[in-house]
Amino acid sequence: MVGFDLTPEQEEIRALAASFAKKAIRPVARDYDEREEVPWEVIKKAHQAGLMNLTVPADLGGQGLDNLTSVVVTEELAAGCAGMATILGSNGLALTPLLLAGTDEQKKRLIPPITTQPRLAAFCLTEPGAGSDAGAVATLARKVGDDYVLTGSKCFITNGGIADLYLVVATVDRTRGARGLAVFAVPAGTPGLSAGKKERKMGIRCSQTAEVVLEEVKVPKQNLIGREGAGFKIVVDTLDRARPGVGAIALGIARAALEAAAEYAGQRVQFGKPIGSYQAIQVMLADIATELEAARLLVWRAAWLLDQGRPVGTAAAMAKYWAGDVAMRAAVDAVQIFGGYGYMRDYPVEKLMRDAKITQIYEGTNQIQRLIVARSVLKGDGA
Repeated sequence: MVGFDLTPEQEEIRALAASFAKKAIRPVARDYDEREEVPWEVIKKAHQAGLMNLTVPADLGGQGLDNLTSVVVTEELAAGCAGMATILGSNGLALTPLLLAGTDEQKKRLIPPITTQPRLAAFCLTEPGAGSDAGAVATLARKVGDDYVLTGSKCFITNGGIADLYLVVATVDRTRGARGLAVFAVPAGTPGLSAGKKERKMGIRCSQTAEVVLEEVKVPKQNLIGREGAGFKIVVDTLDRARPGVGAIALGIARAALEAAAEYAGQRVQFGKPIGSYQAIQVMLADIATELEAARLLVWRAAWLLDQGRPVGTAAAMAKYWAGDVAMRAAVDAVQIFGGYGYMRDYPVEKLMRDAKITQIYEGTNQIQRLIVARSVLKGDGA
């Protein structure tokens, strides 16, 4: 039996997230965006409210929520500000390799210091020459005695330079491509680990994105997550689990765009009546609303599959790319409905349009997601 009603508990935490977005995020979102500054006060409040580390088990300091509840919460936070939702959800991505492949000792040693305080972690995969092609990672991990020494550079890293823990993807043998990858936990302050250039971005400006440099960084073997050669599978599984969350951020952007456009269309008068009374505007609003609803169903289904322990790669790719594309179209149409005012930074839809673009890019471009779906279809696996 298929049902779409949330439980009373899910409705309660959604209401909490919506209230937090309204009271703690929206009033300051524009200011942090303009200053490109990390909103530490908001992070502290969100941690206190239980709106971080959503799917991390409670015994490790997280909220212990299921994935469906997590995407419901994330949509509400992103409707307030996609940049802040990215920050608040970033630990979910970064800590997933540990949750998937870490030993009990590693989980208990490395995760609670992040989750029990308003602290951040970073997932370090992308490099100047390795984006969608994870097998091209060049950061090298040399075995030296019982330790590893990491050398390389990562780029476009969310929380780069401000994280307390870095999950670094490196290769133990460049000649083996994807089969040579491994994942290492590197605490901030480890000698040789430093932040490079802080990026100046189009959108999600309050979320810090920076280069992470590793210069002869000594990592004990106790911080190897899983085993040598298992890194590629850990990366794939991590991104599969994270993509519904990206879809949820896109949902929040699209919903905020629809709400702003509908409100403006009801107030803006041209030729003697509100522009919302004209069919041209009505069709735009109807398309946004319908595509948004379809995107939400895809995101919810992917999260539900995760909760059932079922394969999610194709469904997560569908949810991520469709929701990201919907967010972009919704934001562009919202700017169009606002007309000249929509192009001005004094109005909310300009920021939504800038923020929406990243949902088509990060955690796997939407073109790569389509390839994932196409491969599944050609194999006869469907969704």
